[in-house]
Amino acid sequence: MQSQDVAQRHAPASGPADVEQAEATLVEHYPRLVRLAYLVLPPGPGRGRRVLTAHALTQRALPRGKQADRIPAQPAGRTPARRGPAEPAARPDDPGYAYLRERVLRAALAAARPRRALPQPLPRVWGLRLLPRSGGADELALDQRLSKLSAPARAAYVLRGLDRLSDDDIREILEAAGVDDPGGALAMANSVPAQPGLLSSPEFDPCTLQARPTDLLRRRQHTRAALGAAAALAVCGALLGLPHSGWGPDGAAAPAYAENPAAQAALDPAKLTRVSPTAWHTAARTDFSAWPARGPLTGDKDLLRRALAVWARPGQNVRVSATPGTQTGGPAGPPQLLYAGQVDAARVVILYDGLRIARYAEPADGTQGAALDFARVDGATGAEASALVLGRADGNVQYLLAPWVKKAATRDLMKPAAAPAPLAVHGGVTAPLTSPALATGNCTSWTVLQVTGGSGTQLATDLGELVPARLTAGRPGATGEAATTEGLQAWAPFACSLATERSSGVRSVNAWDFAKQPLPDGSGAGQWACTRAETWRGDGAAALAQFRVPGSRYGAVTAKGTGTAACGPRDPHVLAGVLWKSRGGHWYLLAAGSPDTVAIHASGGITASAPGSLLVAKAAQGAQAQLKGTLAGGRAIEGLH
Repeated sequence: MQSQDVAQRHAPASGPADVEQAEATLVEHYPRLVRLAYLVLPPGPGRGRRVLTAHALTQRALPRGKQADRIPAQPAGRTPARRGPAEPAARPDDPGYAYLRERVLRAALAAARPRRALPQPLPRVWGLRLLPRSGGADELALDQRLSKLSAPARAAYVLRGLDRLSDDDIREILEAAGVDDPGGALAMANSVPAQPGLLSSPEFDPCTLQARPTDLLRRRQHTRAALGAAAALAVCGALLGLPHSGWGPDGAAAPAYAENPAAQAALDPAKLTRVSPTAWHTAARTDFSAWPARGPLTGDKDLLRRALAVWARPGQNVRVSATPGTQTGGPAGPPQLLYAGQVDAARVVILYDGLRIARYAEPADGTQGAALDFARVDGATGAEASALVLGRADGNVQYLLAPWVKKAATRDLMKPAAAPAPLAVHGGVTAPLTSPALATGNCTSWTVLQVTGGSGTQLATDLGELVPARLTAGRPGATGEAATTEGLQAWAPFACSLATERSSGVRSVNAWDFAKQPLPDGSGAGQWACTRAETWRGDGAAALAQFRVPGSRYGAVTAKGTGTAACGPRDPHVLAGVLWKSRGGHWYLLAAGSPDTVAIHASGGITASAPGSLLVAKAAQGAQAQLKGTLAGGRAIEGLH
């Protein structure tokens, strides 16, 4: 029955074509289709060229003229729907998506054949390099494995990982796309371990791009010397075809175009700062400057040289990522070495220049390419400088811990009463633990790192960056650690909301239960909370107002403010509201303010007022209201939005 359904999805439809509906389907599923094309295309031409080609192939998938007669009919009354972050990007029973997927897949497979590849001049963006964000060493390793597969095998792997299709479905789709040996493609795809979480990472998202200029100095020089370069290529063209002999002294770094004593010192592995393993006992600050150099490869001068050179001059094959607000330029002087060793399938070097953490990763098998990730850590002390991410793989994350951490454990933030599970640590490196940053599908748990050291016990969570975000709980300005009984209880219903702060440069997140509100139908009291994420760059903080009714495991986000001071130490006040339906079927506006709120007023679709910090008013379904509150000192505040 399943194979029959697949065949029906690929069969031409009878009846008039609906090109407008096809365009709507393409727009709805565009990011999914572009990601599919990007992953199937060969990596040879470079990531920038691969991005542009993926977009070109997807946009050309919209049929024209007589081709439009083959568009499958859509179910009656169906229109593209807005989807939440946990919803699937495409339904398997959507004939329009299946039709466009086949066209994109067919075009990507054709482009992977050398004689049918797209001409190099088009499309092209002059003066810019458009690259997806880098996910780090794990995504690099997966990309290396996929590059060794044939294009049909890559297609089979991606269809299984992204669209979660069965082997029978994949075989049907590959046959429809013109693949001669679908069974062989499936067998080859099975040689690469399934990692659907990595396929969904920003590393493979051609719709989330970072723009970088090409090398301006060299471009000018190349323009003035175009004729000489052409002659040199004609004479030496045969030499360019020789096999690569492995890593050079500078690895994947670009050629040097500027030299000065400070730059040369920053590239010398012998001048790296190395801190004594016992220095943290007497250090004035417990920050990254007190971390010793650890890892089995701290004496590998060639590896350290490549890491420093790539940091100073990342080449075309280097994938650079940085948390928002973090500069990616080279170090001003010799940085401090924190770690050098092998993590999974990559050699990793972690460096610190006083303001930033830089993680360099290269494939351990000696193949070309590297990843360079940056995170801003200025002012980090104590709990904020207790852990760094070494790598992620197979849904797990490994940390390098501060020397003052005495023991480590894992804890499910959604199970506050459960005891923490001990976590093995060897040489400062933890055993792998589940990473919520890589989780897909419904949120049923949220695993965090618990560390115990000189300043007590703290919790931190992986949000997809080099430095895990610290978790706290309590009233702004008087927060405590989330590892306490009160902190765990405060975080349990709202842990899943942390997913909204992935890859945002988050430094810490606080949960504050600011109100309890009796429900008008007598079914108990609702819980109001505000979670606020502070960033390393200082601006862009996000505050979420959340509401949970009795008996519900999860809280619901009712309002979000970005770049706001609400719920923070500078403005420890908040006002939020929600439309709520009682068990009897009646709708109400529920609003609550922080404890120092003395009056709440609603206007717009609902007009109501109440003294104190709570408001309940009858409402119609879908009604909208604007909230304003008055604080004890007379100051007016608006509802969070």
